[in-house]
Amino acid sequence: MNLGATSLVPVNATLGVLLVVLLLGAASVASCFHLGPGSGTKRSREILFAGVRATVQLGLVSVVIVWAVAHVAALLGFLLLMYLVAVRTAGRRITANTTWWVTAAPIAAGVLPAVLPLLLTGLVPLKGITLVPITGILIGGALTATVLAGRRALDELTQRHGEVEAAMALGLEDRDARLEIARPAASDALVPGLDQTRTVGLVTLPGAFVGMLLGGAGPLMAGAVQLFVLVALMAVQAIAVATTLELIARHRLHRDIPAPTRTQRGKAH
Repeated sequence: MNLGATSLVPVNATLGVLLVVLLLGAASVASCFHLGPGSGTKRSREILFAGVRATVQLGLVSVVIVWAVAHVAALLGFLLLMYLVAVRTAGRRITANTTWWVTAAPIAAGVLPAVLPLLLTGLVPLKGITLVPITGILIGGALTATVLAGRRALDELTQRHGEVEAAMALGLEDRDARLEIARPAASDALVPGLDQTRTVGLVTLPGAFVGMLLGGAGPLMAGAVQLFVLVALMAVQAIAVATTLELIARHRLHRDIPAPTRTQRGKAH
């Protein structure tokens, strides 16, 4: 059964008004309940900016994808842009210093082993209409896992720095001591993906599955594609988390240690 585009949400003034109301509502809740660092309104401004930015980006991407489908070079360039933006976003979320670019490793390490076999076996052709959404989903999953693992691992190492030193005093190497402390916290980055896979079809109906059904694909084909996406995401995120954890344990990805304040220097003396 082909439901066609008429069964999707209509693009009209009512939809625009609803989007504005929801965006303002999200920002207002974040501001009223101080859902962010400190007591300011930084998070609410970030929500508003993210909504406006998403609107502009989706409009531009819609035009670019139509063009990239017919040009392999443009398609590869667009995929590279997606990857670079993900690297920059992950790096800024984890650390503000010059090691941000190191996040290129976990994202690439997760995505490439999933995408390359699809291309080499011919399961996915080198065409934008198929390759862009699949690669985009996997890059997004790697981005999320890298950010969660990196932030939680570094937070844990900061809070439990004394335990790392104690483990080293007992004979563990620096890398091993940092892994022992950071690994449990970093592994929590896999929980959202696991929950999504466990509850698929019962709690959530993922976009790829619903989109294929609305586009006229049969339930078996839609389910098979969605199953691949979910399994591939778990593999991508597991590799991304493991790579991020290893980079942090080896000090390749780190945060700058803040300089001691005058009060702290006085106490030290």
